[in-house]
Amino acid sequence: MADEDTTTGGGESGGQERRSPRPRRRRGLYAAVWATVGALVLAGAGFGLVYLRIDGNIAGVDIDSVLGPDRPADVPDGTLDILLLGSDSRSGDNSRYGRDDGTARSDTAMIVHVNKAHDRASVVSIPRDTLVERPECEKTGGGTAPAARRAMFNQAYEIGGPACTVKTVESMTGIRMDHYVELDFTGFKKVVDELGGVEITVTEPIEDDDSRLSLEPGRHTLDGEQALGLVRTRKGVGNGSDLGRIKLQHAFVGAFADRVREVGVFSDPKKTYDLLDTVTSHLTTDAALASASDLAGLAGAVKDIGSEDIETVTLPVRYSYADPNRVVPIGVQTERVWDALKADRPIPDSVTKGSAAQEAEEAEDAVEAGE
Repeated sequence: MADEDTTTGGGESGGQERRSPRPRRRRGLYAAVWATVGALVLAGAGFGLVYLRIDGNIAGVDIDSVLGPDRPADVPDGTLDILLLGSDSRSGDNSRYGRDDGTARSDTAMIVHVNKAHDRASVVSIPRDTLVERPECEKTGGGTAPAARRAMFNQAYEIGGPACTVKTVESMTGIRMDHYVELDFTGFKKVVDELGGVEITVTEPIEDDDSRLSLEPGRHTLDGEQALGLVRTRKGVGNGSDLGRIKLQHAFVGAFADRVREVGVFSDPKKTYDLLDTVTSHLTTDAALASASDLAGLAGAVKDIGSEDIETVTLPVRYSYADPNRVVPIGVQTERVWDALKADRPIPDSVTKGSAAQEAEEAEDAVEAGE
């Protein structure tokens, strides 16, 4: 019997119709995004010899040579599409967050589309538990993994690292990724600590042993360890899903952006160098971005994009009928997201109508508002 779930097109409705979602304007992005922006701004600030010191920090991956020519067309229209990943490797400094079984996984994934005029960005968060059609990939340790019809999205990284993840995203979207950027747990923590912590307000207690987080209602200044716990928690708030966690990540970054402005990171040469050194020491990029000068070039392309020019949406998904712990893209609505990016248009607010992501966001809004 054919499975009742589907990851492509068709007449998916995602369930009964619910109230229309509010516009999704956020003040920033998750760790990989804002940490990278910090690196880009500094790299473009003209710190000459600093380039030489930090070039060796960045790990570069030649994704183009691994994937070859069988990819979506590279459209030279001035737009940029960037895959941003937060990885949950448990090796080295990250081993305290779980057993190291020799593999790393993508904990958070976002597609960032910068428009042709370089004055607006659209961001699509992909839940890690999304069931997708993963293409055939080269394995990290050698050999080939066959294509899989119903594979969890974050398993692409586990199987074939950045190249397989990019290939999976390009297969899902039909959009060629111009760049790839990845930040790990330790990098996230250290950046928050470099800033002296980030202030947030919680309206209900948050208790999550798995993410090592315990917060009473009220105002808190989170250090790096606590901030990591906040953006990783699934059980501490809302309905305990990855979708609710994505909403919490979006909310945290608004507070982070405020902190960056407050401490004047980019007006102090020592602070800017320390932040850049920290970020790049935990950064993996595609080969075309693996130097300070390359990052500076990207910085010039995005320097005019303010927080008010960024729209953020979670991929329209519904819970799987076969496994309620997994989600599947709602075909028609997901295609509208990719069509908007291809056409260099804003993503319609209506794409998340009736989705599990909208449901989780509304639950989180209730927590934030103290309802």
